[in-house]
Amino acid sequence: MVFVDLADSTAAYAALGNAPVAEVVSKVTQWIGRVCDAHQGRIVKYLGDGVLAQFADAQQAIEAVVFMQQSHTERLRKWPEPLHMGLKIGMACGPVVHKDGDTYGDPVNLAARLSDLAGAHTIWADDTVITHLRQTHPRSSPVVDKVRYRSLGLIRVRGLAQPQSVFQIEWNEELSSDLMTVRGALHDLSRDAQSSGASIALAWLGTSRVFSVSDMPVTIGRTPDSSFVVSDQRVSRTHARIEFINGSFMLSDVSSFGSWVRFADKPEAEILLRRNQCILHAAGEIALGAPFSDFSAATVAFDVAADQLAPLGRAATRSLFGDSTQS
Repeated sequence: MVFVDLADSTAAYAALGNAPVAEVVSKVTQWIGRVCDAHQGRIVKYLGDGVLAQFADAQQAIEAVVFMQQSHTERLRKWPEPLHMGLKIGMACGPVVHKDGDTYGDPVNLAARLSDLAGAHTIWADDTVITHLRQTHPRSSPVVDKVRYRSLGLIRVRGLAQPQSVFQIEWNEELSSDLMTVRGALHDLSRDAQSSGASIALAWLGTSRVFSVSDMPVTIGRTPDSSFVVSDQRVSRTHARIEFINGSFMLSDVSSFGSWVRFADKPEAEILLRRNQCILHAAGEIALGAPFSDFSAATVAFDVAADQLAPLGRAATRSLFGDSTQS
């Protein structure tokens, strides 16, 4: 099951009015339907600014949603800012029931929930999609090799008792291909961690701060009113935002020039964020406005832990390279 939703449509309606935005939304959702049809998908229903579709094959579903993201993102570059409604896509696999022209079942609900959590320009899939892909296409198949994804670990989804194993399907061709096959172990910040005080520490050029869940959301930017100030001209006024969602710290890039993320356990694999998101786990670094290859890039170290960071206060935060940044 695939659920595709248009992000920020409410803001578009407020900025441009109902009639012109409704026409654009209608054209985009109908286009989404045609893309699904072209990849052997079946449209279950249109839901205002969303589309629910069903595919018999995980590979065809993934190819369809990757094509959607790539084509729609290219389209948005030519549209005015108020119409920059990115696609939020959720995918889930499993048995469903068809009744009275509609489709019901846990995969339908999970796909819709993952679409909400994914955010604009992002594709999230539960582990059954990846399992189905591997079962229907041998590991040696070039079809599987073309699919790029990475594990986000266990994420709590509203309405479900157990955390779900979630993967992010990567569609941005600028991303390092080395990253996509990483099944990185993501520390699951469970309800116990939430109640006991999960924290994230940030450090840049001698400044270090520890933020708890109650401090969220945290903004990183150039202006003094940012939660964590990075005074560099390549850093946007509000460059990035960190939120605590379903037991994990989620970094969202909202900048003009993008952000780059790498983790201490695999520093050679960099994630490029341009108006999209990734989960921060363990320790690593965020380059703001310029890639890590630029030695002058403003680079913020981060360290995620539950309880363990609390007694550190403004003490040292380790970086990728084993040094420390003092407050």
